[in-house]
Formats: sequence, C-alpha cells, structure tokens
Amino acid sequence: MAGSFYGTIFRISTWGESHGKGVGVTIDGCPSGIALSEEDIQIDLDKRKPGRSPFSTPRQEDDKVEILSGVFEGKTTGTPISLIVFNNNQRSYDYSEISKLYRPGHSDYTYDEKYGFRDYRGGGRSSGRETTARVAAGAIARKILSQLGIKVTAYTASIGPVFIDKSKFDEQEIWNNFLSMPDSSAVKPAEEYLTKLKEEGNSSGGSIECVISGMPTGVGEPAFEKLDANLAKAMMSIGAVKAIEIGSGMEVASKTGLTNNDFYCINEDGNVSKETNFAGGIVGGISDGSDIFLKVYVKPTPSIHATQRTVTKQGEAVEINVEGRHDPIIVPRAVIVVEAMAALTVVDMLLLNMCTKMEHVLKVYQK
Repeated sequence: MAGSFYGTIFRISTWGESHGKGVGVTIDGCPSGIALSEEDIQIDLDKRKPGRSPFSTPRQEDDKVEILSGVFEGKTTGTPISLIVFNNNQRSYDYSEISKLYRPGHSDYTYDEKYGFRDYRGGGRSSGRETTARVAAGAIARKILSQLGIKVTAYTASIGPVFIDKSKFDEQEIWNNFLSMPDSSAVKPAEEYLTKLKEEGNSSGGSIECVISGMPTGVGEPAFEKLDANLAKAMMSIGAVKAIEIGSGMEVASKTGLTNNDFYCINEDGNVSKETNFAGGIVGGISDGSDIFLKVYVKPTPSIHATQRTVTKQGEAVEINVEGRHDPIIVPRAVIVVEAMAALTVVDMLLLNMCTKMEHVLKVYQK
C-alpha cells in the first residue's frame, strides 16, 4: 500500500489493521548504540491505549509491544528495528452491518472508490489503531532527542467549548487526568460536557498544542523540505486532524508586518535571539533556536450512536446508528500521537541536516 512510509533517513513503515492479528512498525535508519528496551516504548503506548478512561473506547487492549529485531544486548544495532503489538480484543461482528453502507465521517466510501474493496472491520487500515505503531516508533525518536536536550511536549488545549487557561499551565498535570489537560480547573467542565454528549450518543472535537524545546538553529530545508511543511504533513497524516497552525497561525492574516515580525536582539549570553516568537520557532522553513509551537485541530469522533443519514453501496437511502465501542472524543488519546509524529519529524530532519556543511562531514570522517 503506497503511503505507509514516513521519513527520509529515519524512516518508518507502519502496517496492520484494527481487527487483524496486530499492528506494527519497521524503523530504518536508527543509529546504533541507543539503549532501548520494550519498557521504554511501553511508557508511551500506555498513554495511547484504549480503555483507560470513561471518555475512551471500552475496548480493552494491553498494547504490549515486542521488539522483533534491531536491538541486541539492550542497544540498537543500526539495522531495521521491527516492533509488533498484537490485537487481542477484537469484536469484528460489531461491524458486519457497515459492510453494506457508508458511515458518515469515515473513509468507507473513498476506500471503495480507490480500491474497489475494503476491510470494514472497524475501518481496517484507516482506524485510529494504526497510530499505535506511530507511537511505538515515536518513543524511539524521543530517546534520540533526549540525548540532544530536545523535548517534545503536547497537551489538550481545548475540548469543545472548554479551553485551558494558559496562566494555570502545569506540565505535571497533563498525564494526571483522563483528558491530558495541563489546567486542572478545565478538567471538570470538560468532563461534564463530554458526559452530556455521551448520553446523547454524540461526540466532540478539540485541539492539541505541542511545544518542541531545545531545538538547535539551522534545521530544515528552504524549499520543499521545510521544517514547518514536514511538521504540517506529519500532523495532517493523523486521521482525525483537520487543521494545523504554527506560531501565530491564522492570526497572521489580521496582523501587519510591524506586529507580526519577531525583532532580533542579542541575549545575555551574547547570542542572536528574538524579542517575540510569533513565527513559532521556524523562519524560512528553518529552525531559529526558539521553541517550536504548533497547534492541531481534531474532528469529533465520527462513530456515534445518534441517528445519521447515509446510503448503501447499492444507492439506497438509509439511517444508521453506529454500533461498537468508540471514543466520545479522540483528543486525549491523540496527544501522545502528536508528540510521536513531531519527534519522528524532528529526528529525521536533524539527521538530514548533518550533511549540509562540510565541517559536519569532516567531524565524522577526518582522522
């Protein structure tokens, strides 16, 4: 299947379906000598797995990862790393009826048009379960970034009409509540909103913000491989994401050059810095050393129990109440997916950047 690869040097290939035997990923281009265990990867997978919240699907999956290759005596070998997570709680009979019709908001119709055939068991390849593989690969990318002092932090910024208060931001709170919100005062109203929607058989959208700190300057290419362009592609490849902003985002449309430009200055360390960061850490497609700030917008879960109108494959107009086990909101479980895709993108572009200057090449090969 075309389109199942991501990255140039640090390259991943994900595979599997939501109701197949399992999902997995192969990572090629990972440097050797990185300490890596299944426990390292499991930390991130546990943040994504279903069944840990009243606001996620009740499908119970341990999401236990197994390393099949590329690691020896606790360290990466430089050869392809293969990871697998077996599915053990499928209920494919929940989806037997949808084989005959198209669910609103899902890719059922477009898959039929593209392939003439589709795996209707929970969406098959288009299911959110595919992101399990991304998170597993992202955990390895995060190990690389940690050695470089680069940190990726994502969190829920809004759920429906409920927004966090940035003045109450507490990073430690992100994984202390079911909704991955860094503002504890926003959790209760968000939960009340979701509970009401769940009772109505409905769902909610929301937004996720992500900050990449410790990024060096000069990473990214000036044309088709811009750092912001690749981050945008990474985020938009997540099935539920419908929009992305970097830095000031849509606000730039109402600004002037004078109010949008980041003025340069010399900081207390004697280095070039900026007075503001409206650009979100990327100028001309290249990192400027400031924190990289991005925000993604996530659509409501399309599988809802409320009655919806659709058509069958034969063109008959019908009504549908989607059965099965579904999240009333995707956002909290997608937070770690956003982190993973950001980490994968940054690692790949850091490796690409190593060959842009002769002095970099000499450091590796000159005796």
